[in-house]
Amino acid sequence: MESRSMGFLRAPHFTSSSKREQVSDDEAEPVVIGGMVLDINASSSMPANPRTTTPGKVLYALGGVARNVAECMSKLGTKPFMISTLGLDMAGNLLLEHWRSAGLSMEGIQKHQDIETAVVCNIFDGTGELAAAVACFESLEKFLTPKWIEKFRTHICSAPVLMLDANLSPPALVASCRMAAECKTPVWFEPVSVVKSKRIASVAQYISFASPNEDELVSMANALSCQDNFLPVKRDCSSTKLSTGLLFQMLKPAVWVLLEKGIRVVIVTLGSDGVFLCCKEMHGFKRRDFMGNKPHSFSAQLYSTVNSSCPPSRFVSSLPSDGSSLLFAVHFPALPASVVKLTGAGDCLVGGALSSFCAGLDIMQSVAVGIAAARAAVEAETNVPAEYVLAKIADDARSVYFDANVVFCESKL
Repeated sequence: MESRSMGFLRAPHFTSSSKREQVSDDEAEPVVIGGMVLDINASSSMPANPRTTTPGKVLYALGGVARNVAECMSKLGTKPFMISTLGLDMAGNLLLEHWRSAGLSMEGIQKHQDIETAVVCNIFDGTGELAAAVACFESLEKFLTPKWIEKFRTHICSAPVLMLDANLSPPALVASCRMAAECKTPVWFEPVSVVKSKRIASVAQYISFASPNEDELVSMANALSCQDNFLPVKRDCSSTKLSTGLLFQMLKPAVWVLLEKGIRVVIVTLGSDGVFLCCKEMHGFKRRDFMGNKPHSFSAQLYSTVNSSCPPSRFVSSLPSDGSSLLFAVHFPALPASVVKLTGAGDCLVGGALSSFCAGLDIMQSVAVGIAAARAAVEAETNVPAEYVLAKIADDARSVYFDANVVFCESKL
């Protein structure tokens, strides 16, 4: 989900990372660590029959949660520093060539002939939903090690934010988070899948932001509470659509577990039902509580355009008079879209939100931009749309922002 432009935003070039110490705070690059993956996407043109072939289309797409997030950020004017690993094989060459052509740094990407580039084969049904998938990600855990990540400690320490995807092994997650904690760099955790989302258990105390979908939220809550108390919400079993308020009440216990374990902001993605943005304390919605550096000069256009159409005071009247809250949650609606496929949408939502946050927008404005960015991803064949129109992003973000509503606000006694 994502796409826009205003003369097509091009991310500017940065000072060479070898001169990193000379880079000022407002030019520091956000760091993204995780998978770069080649997606093989198969879409059937009719209902598939088992044990035989079905007519349809098979396309290669550049993927990986972290890679998708970073590419989305780059197309919104942010220049992320990617830390990942690739093999010197066909899949790796395709991914690396695209990265090079986009003018993005390859310094953090480990390349070796012994590495087998991560590949996933996705099978989509006629509606664009993922029907089945087979993934080969072993090389990410084997080669994207704490030792490799440690090489880029300076980048992590000067970054406005560190985004980690759960393709990282638990030791690599812990090492990355500890480096960030030493430098007070906020960390965004992207769960990737239900199984890998459980890796939050070892790093929750370091995480500022987490962006699970409903099923990943439940999995994370169970992992953090060390028991299976939470079950996925079964929304397809009822002919009556759940209200936003009722859906939040069903998810609230799981959200609360994440917040109680130290995660400061939980962004629950709900597909066509939008997003819940949840925080234990009201300060969690203020950008200055996470980032001490200035808004990035390279994102000034994004900041000024969105800030003028989405004023940051939008939810002030909803807050307790003393400015505090035990739990505060806002629902942001999704935007209507002509769906081509759904993979990449959540990644682009995160990428759009991160770019906006780095540009100086607050988290509510940033989530609205993320949803606007996500819209284009579901309407594109690729995981990340080819380009963005800033005016369109701002218009869509404004629509989402002003349709957002507080669904829960419980004050302290």
